[in-house]
Amino acid sequence: MPDPLHFDPAFAGRAEWGPPARVRLIIPVVISLLIQVPASLWIAAHAGPYGLHWRMILHLALAVAGPLALLFARRHPGPTVAVVTGLALLDVLITPVYGPPYVALAFAVVGAVARGAAVWAGASVAAGWTAAILVGVAVGRIWHPGIIVAATVALGICFAVGAFIRGRGARYAAMRVEAEHRQRSAEERERVRIARELHDVLGHALSQMNVQASVGLHLFDRDPEQARTALENVKNTSKLALEEVRGVLGVLRDGEAPLVPQAELAELPRLIAGLTAPGLDIALDDRLGERAPSRAAQFAAYRIVQEALTNAVRHAQAAHVRVALERKEDPDPRLVVTVADDGQGFGSEDPGTSGHGGVLGMRERAALLGGRIAFMNGENGGALVVASLPWGRAS
Repeated sequence: MPDPLHFDPAFAGRAEWGPPARVRLIIPVVISLLIQVPASLWIAAHAGPYGLHWRMILHLALAVAGPLALLFARRHPGPTVAVVTGLALLDVLITPVYGPPYVALAFAVVGAVARGAAVWAGASVAAGWTAAILVGVAVGRIWHPGIIVAATVALGICFAVGAFIRGRGARYAAMRVEAEHRQRSAEERERVRIARELHDVLGHALSQMNVQASVGLHLFDRDPEQARTALENVKNTSKLALEEVRGVLGVLRDGEAPLVPQAELAELPRLIAGLTAPGLDIALDDRLGERAPSRAAQFAAYRIVQEALTNAVRHAQAAHVRVALERKEDPDPRLVVTVADDGQGFGSEDPGTSGHGGVLGMRERAALLGGRIAFMNGENGGALVVASLPWGRAS
């Protein structure tokens, strides 16, 4: 038997669209009392020769007992519909006159079906209806065919209403489960995105600071001015990295904070200048001219170049790195970003199947825009990263 307080998902969604559960429980009780009790009192007052016969007193008691039994419908919908059916049967068979419709039975049937106790409702109503016909004939109670048809139709409508309410509750519950699933998926994607941003920002900043600090130490005695410039670069890089980290973490705190700054291709010269050092030459070959891809493509391209340069500095031990930007039509316009170095390369490892060196993050950035990225060893050694991103609407 279902427990309607914790119970099945089909009814759980009602809290989203209906009145509070306590109100839903009390309303049928009040309506039933307001219909059955005054009518029973009126019948008792105009009973003629019956007066306050014990049957009239029982009729009034049954008019009160049925609605009060509905108070247990939330916790025990099955037994409740069985009890109310029995009370309705007594009311029909024992009371000397036809009273008002036993409204409590209608509410009990609807509530039981809606709460998942349709078997209880069906068995109780079938047993009660059969007993009313057979016992009524045995005690001499004559049933008008119109009353039989009307009562049967009314009970059928009650079952249909209960099934409709249960079906609607199931749809709302399914919608809520789906919404929760989408929310969890969105939160997971957001966590991955934030982790990727933090990896790119901190990884690049630390690599750049390491390069500039090495330059400063190398030139500290021979060229103090150049060493001072390198230390200033370390300071500026750390400041920018802190701003970007605050922007990323602001998403966790406020939910609407944008990433700071939203890097563009115009920032690549500054990025390259911060990594260029004695023993490491980085060249930018910008073939875009005045044309510029969408902001999303620029941001993804910037992060891909940033991560590729970070890998060249930290892992490849490269002396020369070339960054190329160009637009290609194949057949749709695309931004093609190439980063090639003369370092150690990828060797026999397949970087496309590993998360080494931020490869996974670069692949995800390209995939999010519907682009693609390839990692391979260069013809003359070193690593080669080629990203192809949708050009998008011109900015």
